[in-house]
Amino acid sequence: MNTWRNASLAVTAVAVLALTTACGQETGTSPNGQAVGAAAPADAGSGYGSEGGYGDESAAEPKTAGQLTVLDSKELGKVITDSEGFTLYRFDNDTAEPPKSNCVGECEKAWPVVAAGDVKAAAGTDASKIGEVTRADGSKQLTLGGWPMYRYAKDTSPGDTNGQGVGGTWFASSPDGKKAALGAGGAEAGESAGDLPGMSVRKDPKLGDIVVDSEGMTVYRFKKDSAWPMKTACTGACLEKWPVVAPVDKNDTEGILKKGFVTFDRPDGIKQQTIDCWPLYTFAGDKKPGDTNGQGVGGTWYAVAPDSKLVGAPK
Repeated sequence: MNTWRNASLAVTAVAVLALTTACGQETGTSPNGQAVGAAAPADAGSGYGSEGGYGDESAAEPKTAGQLTVLDSKELGKVITDSEGFTLYRFDNDTAEPPKSNCVGECEKAWPVVAAGDVKAAAGTDASKIGEVTRADGSKQLTLGGWPMYRYAKDTSPGDTNGQGVGGTWFASSPDGKKAALGAGGAEAGESAGDLPGMSVRKDPKLGDIVVDSEGMTVYRFKKDSAWPMKTACTGACLEKWPVVAPVDKNDTEGILKKGFVTFDRPDGIKQQTIDCWPLYTFAGDKKPGDTNGQGVGGTWYAVAPDSKLVGAPK
């Protein structure tokens, strides 16, 4: 009886281990307490973005935005800025209902909080979208449409939008708090991708069938990553050029492989979509749907086929 019971426990343990190491995520502790894997980094950094520029004042008391204005960006559409012309951003890991900020500690150095207070709506915008949230430290932060607002340390001049897409979780804010997106200002050249699934397939005239995200932007893989065990070699500053693809509902896809379609809990705490356990990215150098400027960069970055294989990579 004891022999049978021990054997049964062993089988159960193996089953649990198989579940907890899906895609070969190696055991370790990440900031969110889940098992993760990490390859040798391609670039060091915090994963939030580096300090500098506007961030030189990040140690001081948070500043209010004053008179909000609207920047009409050709690439991003209408973007909200503060009285000095600096872009305001929102963080996907925050929540708007109810409003809550999850950017604290080191994160605040790269993404200075915009204080609530003497803030006036931009001309022609809905003043009712302006609000505030009480942070964990008791301070008040500006919200738009419920989303907490931030500036970016690497924006050094008014009108800069260097924080767009960082880590796949930071986006310039539109006047109503929604996130600005590449192609949003592209009415003239038909740049808007339309209503696409979270992930689908586009037939590129040169590359053939490739995976695109919900904005129609090309999806890439990094040859230095691995799928088994699942690891990333793109961290820190690398993510500014190669934002991760955020998790996508498996049912919100068309034409792509569903095997290994899982969320990767990266060591930096960012959640990333995978296909066949391969981490997925977009490229900051792609400015509109249909661009494939990331193809072959450094001999390590390639568009992704619907079955997760690298498109056009040397054998």
